[in-house]
Formats: sequence, C-alpha cells, structure tokens
Amino acid sequence: MEALMPLIIQLISGAVGSNIIGAHLKKFSLGVVGNSIAGLVGGGLGGQFLGNMLGAGMGGEIAAAGAGGGVLMIIIGLIKNAMAK
Repeated sequence: MEALMPLIIQLISGAVGSNIIGAHLKKFSLGVVGNSIAGLVGGGLGGQFLGNMLGAGMGGEIAAAGAGGGVLMIIIGLIKNAMAK
C-alpha cells in the first residue's frame, strides 16, 4: 500500500488541479466529471514525469500532478472547442 500512496496522491492532485483551472477558465472546462477524468490522467502522467525530472520531493510531485491535470484539461478543452466550430 505504501508504494501506491504517491500515485494516489498524484491522481487526486491532478483531479483537484483540473477542477480549479476549469472553474477559472470556463471556456475550456469539460464539466466536473470531464475535468476530473482529465485531471486523473494528467495528474498521473504529470506527477510521474515532471516529479521525477525535477527530482523534487512529495511537494514537487503534488505540484507537478496538479499542473499536469490542468494542462491536459486545457488541451482537451481546446480540441473540443476546435471540433465544435
């Protein structure tokens, strides 16, 4: 269980990060469920890649996961908006 704890924290951080950004950038928001799903994926990827590249501790991984979730949500929002035109 201890090995999974960092991943769980990264997933939660990504979901929280994407929902915070979605609340502020309504144009790119995918709704609460969509933002959360994008955040889970982005948080897992961002926490693993950016957290390891930065070599930071748990605080750095949480920040990287939150940013990863937000960035992925914005990318998906941009694609959704482009396809709607």
